[in-house]
Parts: sequence; C-alpha cells; structure tokens
Amino acid sequence: MRSEELRIAKTESLFRDVNERIAETAERVGANEAELVCECGDPECGERIAAPLEDYEKTRADGSHFLVSPGHEHQKHERVVKTRPGFRIVAKLRAVGAVARRLNPRRAEAQ
Repeated sequence: MRSEELRIAKTESLFRDVNERIAETAERVGANEAELVCECGDPECGERIAAPLEDYEKTRADGSHFLVSPGHEHQKHERVVKTRPGFRIVAKLRAVGAVARRLNPRRAEAQ
C-alpha cells in the first residue's frame, strides 16, 4: 500500500471516529439528525453535513462506507453509492477500503 492510500484511510477513519461520538450524543438527547463532519480524505476539511441518524447508521453498516460533502469524492479511491441532499455516501475501494474496514470502530460488533 502506498503512503497516500494509508494517509487517506487514516484521515477518513479519524473523521468517522469523531462522527461516532457526535451520533452517540445526538441519540442520547433524542435527536433524529446530527451535524456531522465530512469524512473525506482531506485532513484540512472542516465542512459539516446535516444528516439523518438513520442514514448515518445505514452508512456505518459497512466499514468501507463514509459520508462526504458534494465535490469531496476522490474517484481514484472511492465510488459514490448513494446521493442524498447535502451529502454523498461513498464506498472506499481496494487498499483504502481494506484499511477503512480494519479501522472501523464497529468492527468488533460486526463479527
């Protein structure tokens, strides 16, 4: 695996970890939607995504899927699997997808 692929996977997984905490807090207070961070591979990205928690949970069902802002898709490493108002759900490909699955905080739950 190239260092670029590893960096992308780690960055996206870090943003996913942040969103896990945001979603947990939103669920605790009974919210149906949360303002999440874009889970793209740009470590400087700070864009917010307003997403229904139901969409977030469906995305998390696959450790290689992430929420990104429109235009933040990286065609070399991912493909768009769903388009929603204000965000895209992307599936990571090849080596980036394998690392993303390995870094998935819900990995133990899925086994």
